[in-house]
Amino acid sequence: MSEVRIRPRQVLVLIIVFLVILLMVHRNGKRTCQGPAYLQAMYAKQQDENLPTIYCITPTYARPHQKAELTRLSHIFMLVPNMHWVIVEDSETTTNLVRNLLERAGLTQRSTQLNVKTPTAFKLKHNDPNWIKPRGVEQRNLALSWIRTNTDADKHNIVFFMDDDNSYSVELFAEMTKIEPGRVGVWPVGLVGGLMVEKPLLNPTTNEVEGFNAAWRPERPFPIDMAGFAISTELLFKYPEATFSYEVQRGYQESEILRHLTTRSQLQPLANNCRDVLVWHTRTEKTKLTNEEALNKQGKKSDEGMEV
Repeated sequence: MSEVRIRPRQVLVLIIVFLVILLMVHRNGKRTCQGPAYLQAMYAKQQDENLPTIYCITPTYARPHQKAELTRLSHIFMLVPNMHWVIVEDSETTTNLVRNLLERAGLTQRSTQLNVKTPTAFKLKHNDPNWIKPRGVEQRNLALSWIRTNTDADKHNIVFFMDDDNSYSVELFAEMTKIEPGRVGVWPVGLVGGLMVEKPLLNPTTNEVEGFNAAWRPERPFPIDMAGFAISTELLFKYPEATFSYEVQRGYQESEILRHLTTRSQLQPLANNCRDVLVWHTRTEKTKLTNEEALNKQGKKSDEGMEV
């Protein structure tokens, strides 16, 4: 049998590798970040326990592209350390599809899976345009109730309504951590309301929000998209009546909750004084499944035994 000889250089390499592994172990499991400066700052604050938790509320319902939408959002949670995902399904029970997605993304400990069915009278029919009836009212209110029941009223955290058909920059969530206790943060939203961007308009002297550039129903108290604001949890505990309602006009859901919490001048401008667009109201095109429907008529399925 030939003798195996280890050279001094190989020994040195092995020692270096061992020391690197040892250093990683002695970081007590704390994650580090080599990404953009704003993410590095968030990870540093998290290790110092100075980072508020962002509770992201996502109403969702069963449809062909549901898993694709939620998978895209899950990647944001993988990157940002201080986010907790409250997913509320419009269904009689929670589903394995959502549960499996959370497990696969490693988010089981950083998520809450809830469910509540939308009343039939307020449910969109197959060919209804998505704006004809308010959506997500039951789901968002259930999530708000869960937050008021399960989080610390004395701790400063953030609530954001994170619809699953929008596109979000990770930087948006770094901006949310700047929201001060007792305030609502606001920023521009791209591709919404028939405009390239809807945005708060600031007073050049005081930097307070004095209006909005919305073209659709600009007379609304808060002509702003659901993706354009986040709320300090202190306000939700202070004003328990702040919820969403079916008894409001089309496009007034945002105003319905904000009217209980703040005034225009008290809003906190973020995203470079509302000059940066960090979220877009993109919406996914409705999936065309004509060939799948033809298969179904033959008693067949292209996704037999699969979860798509």
